[in-house]
Amino acid sequence: MKVVVIDGQGGRLGQLLCEAISREKIKCDLLAVGTNSIATSAMLKGGAMQGATGENPVIVACRDADVIIGPIGIVSADSLLGEITPKMAVAIGQSRALKLLLPVSHCNNQVIGVRQLSMNEMVAETANRLKSLIKEE
Repeated sequence: MKVVVIDGQGGRLGQLLCEAISREKIKCDLLAVGTNSIATSAMLKGGAMQGATGENPVIVACRDADVIIGPIGIVSADSLLGEITPKMAVAIGQSRALKLLLPVSHCNNQVIGVRQLSMNEMVAETANRLKSLIKEE
């Protein structure tokens, strides 16, 4: 199973996600794609097997991803302070992959009906959901 973690800015959320996936020993091909090199580097430090940076790697990685994980802003053009380009948002949105989107509200996207969790709680829930998805296969 190919799991793509997409993050931008400092990559802290992506790093925490990669750490949790690695710590839980979830069997998957874990690819980190950052909107900038700092984010990519942080996710690689978190345990991603491979990493790439920029618009084209996002587009390419989404073609055959089974699961895409990241903040909810990755499906909204110009979010993450403008780091998500319209082409990135379209590639992520049109991907056949299951999207596990964390409702981080600093991107002007708020999901109604979702309880407020800390970053660590969201990461733990995401890792548990991914683990259960892989066991279902």
